[in-house]
Amino acid sequence: MATKIRLKRLGKIRTPHYRVVVMDSRTKRDGRAIEEIGQYHPKSDPSVIEIDSERVQYWLGVGAQPTEAVVALLKRTGDWQKFTGDTSPSGVTPQPERPNKDDLFNAALAEADEAPREAITKKSEEPTADEAAEPAAGGNSGEKAEA
Repeated sequence: MATKIRLKRLGKIRTPHYRVVVMDSRTKRDGRAIEEIGQYHPKSDPSVIEIDSERVQYWLGVGAQPTEAVVALLKRTGDWQKFTGDTSPSGVTPQPERPNKDDLFNAALAEADEAPREAITKKSEEPTADEAAEPAAGGNSGEKAEA
């Protein structure tokens, strides 16, 4: 039986999730799999790639042919280099966890509260021309203007 290691698509319309599966090459894309050996979630940030390295090495050893997409995933996890005997460093190192946005926001608020506050505009001690004219006109404001 000709076996392939390929991706089986799951998820909603714009949120794909894939399972890395071993299938007979003649079955449908989302058909019955012989074995599921991993997952791939491309939409999460950073994308999640979980592959059972031991099972991948077994299936590659018995002749299963990976698709181009699966080869790209295996290169990222380092399983393809292990299978081919390549000594180049394995794919991508895992990214460090990103700090939570809420924690960053709360830290910025705390820092802003501790900072000394200065007046943005300084009050002038002399009234401007508009302010000086208002008290003089204020005496007539009680009467209604006749037109």
